[in-house]
Amino acid sequence: MEILIPSILLSVFGLFNLFGLSQDLFFKQLVFFLITFIVYFIIKSMGRNFFKLNSSFFYWLLIAILIVTYIIGLEVKGSKRWLDLYFFNFQASEFFKVVFVLFMANYFRGKKLLENNLSFFLKSFLYFIVPAFIIFKQPDLGNAAVFAFIYLVIIIFSDQPKRYLLYLFSMTGLLAPVGWLFLKGYQKARIASFLNPHLDIEGTSYNMIQAVITIGSGGFFGKGLGLGTQSRLYFLPENTTDFAFASLVEQFGFVGGFFVIFLYGLIIYALAKKIIKYYFQNDIENKIKFLYCLGILSYFVFQVVINIGMNMGLLPIAGIALPFISYGGSSVLALMIGFALLP
Repeated sequence: MEILIPSILLSVFGLFNLFGLSQDLFFKQLVFFLITFIVYFIIKSMGRNFFKLNSSFFYWLLIAILIVTYIIGLEVKGSKRWLDLYFFNFQASEFFKVVFVLFMANYFRGKKLLENNLSFFLKSFLYFIVPAFIIFKQPDLGNAAVFAFIYLVIIIFSDQPKRYLLYLFSMTGLLAPVGWLFLKGYQKARIASFLNPHLDIEGTSYNMIQAVITIGSGGFFGKGLGLGTQSRLYFLPENTTDFAFASLVEQFGFVGGFFVIFLYGLIIYALAKKIIKYYFQNDIENKIKFLYCLGILSYFVFQVVINIGMNMGLLPIAGIALPFISYGGSSVLALMIGFALLP
């Protein structure tokens, strides 16, 4: 209940925000939320054992779906991230986050007796890099970064020798210039515009500047439901997805923004309590629970911090959904499945 109640309140807040922007999207999101919470209670009643025992199957199934999505997926603004299932656009990368956390928690419970630490670590890196690379090529740099953060945090708190982290950071530093060459033009432009917002104020910097203006225009109490000029008149692009937080603050002001962040804080606190509980228990089962809770916390915190940061102009635009507030069914359903599988 410590996680469920703030999740419901955030969902309600997200629905109010959408109602002030687009009533059509409001009703669609309302259906998404109803389905999401039904699925949450179904999975909660099933228990986590089935999903834990079959984490490898779900991992490879989602890998296959990611490949299919890359080949024949629905293309939107140059990205192939969705499979059109007629009633629902399925975004495999969102659901894979939960599967990846579950799979990694099981993987790091302990290596085989005859397996050395280095080969064990390299296998874990392959399990991370394969899906991350496919998602990066969709292209979806933001969600690829989510996987990188989850993997890094789990590695830090696993039993792996910490010198491997040094190898990982060194390799990342050496390959970073090469990685720049693989970025799409708009991705490079987003990073450049973050470093210098006045570089192209009517082009690549436009979204970030408009998001900051939108947040500032909300004042302390906001302009009121449906009265946000920046978002309602579409000066702010992607006002229901990437920049939904800016739209929310314009309508409900600093008070609304603070309340949303406070609710996120309650969820983070509840997850942190679970992590601390399982951290001090040394058996294998509790180690899996600890790593799973840690992975879900990493996934949740990264998305919240990055999205709010980019809305405030503090971080580069990454195209990451804000949990419960951004419009979309896949992201909220995947997250609630992750919460349902918490021990």
